[in-house]
Amino acid sequence: MIRILLFDDNRAQIDSLKLMFEEADDMQVVGAFSDATEIVSKVKRLQPDVIMMDIQMPEISGIEAVIILKQIFPNIQILMHTIHADDDKVFAAICAGASGYLLKGSDYERVINSIKEVFQGGSPMSPSIARKVLNSIQEKKTQHSPRFYPLTPREKDVLKCMVDGMSYKMIADACQIKYSTVNFYIKNIYDKLHVNSATEAVSKAILEKIIHP
Repeated sequence: MIRILLFDDNRAQIDSLKLMFEEADDMQVVGAFSDATEIVSKVKRLQPDVIMMDIQMPEISGIEAVIILKQIFPNIQILMHTIHADDDKVFAAICAGASGYLLKGSDYERVINSIKEVFQGGSPMSPSIARKVLNSIQEKKTQHSPRFYPLTPREKDVLKCMVDGMSYKMIADACQIKYSTVNFYIKNIYDKLHVNSATEAVSKAILEKIIHP
C-alpha cells in the first residue's frame, strides 16, 4: 500500500485526488492539508511514502516546503502537483529536491502512474515539463562545450607561448622557427580564433580552454 500525503490549498482539488486514489487498490491517502505549516511534524506523524505538493500555498510555498523536508528527510519522495509551468518554478522545485513534476489537469492514469513511479524511485514529469528540462540541459551543454578551432599543432605551440607571455623572439627560439615565421603563425591564429590582437587571442585561449596556462 502506497501511503500518500496531500498538500494543496484548493479543497476541491484535494477532494478530487482523494476520490481518485480511493479507486486504486494499492493507494491510501493518510492526510491532506491546505498549507505546509508544521510540515515536519505532520510528515513524522503520518509517515507517507509519497507527498503530492502544490506550489502556491499560504504561509509556506510548496518549493519552500520541499527544501525544509529534504533537510530532515533526504530520501523522501515528493511529487509536485501544480498549475505552474514557468521555467523558474520548474527548476526551483527540481533543484529543491522534488522527485517529479506533474501539471494539474493530468488524466487519472497519468496521476496514478506518476505516484507509482515516484514510489519506485522514478522521476515522472508532464511531457511539457520534461521538454523544458531537456531543452535546458541541451542549452547548458552547448554553452559549456568548447568550440572547435582548426589550429595546427604548430599554431597551438605558438599560441601556448603567447599564453605564457613570450615575445616574438622568445617564441621563435622556443619553437625553433624563424622570427618571420612567428608572424605567419600568429596571423593564422588571429584568423582562426576571429580576434585582432594578442590580448584577445590569449584571453580566448584561456577562457575557452583552447590552451591551459
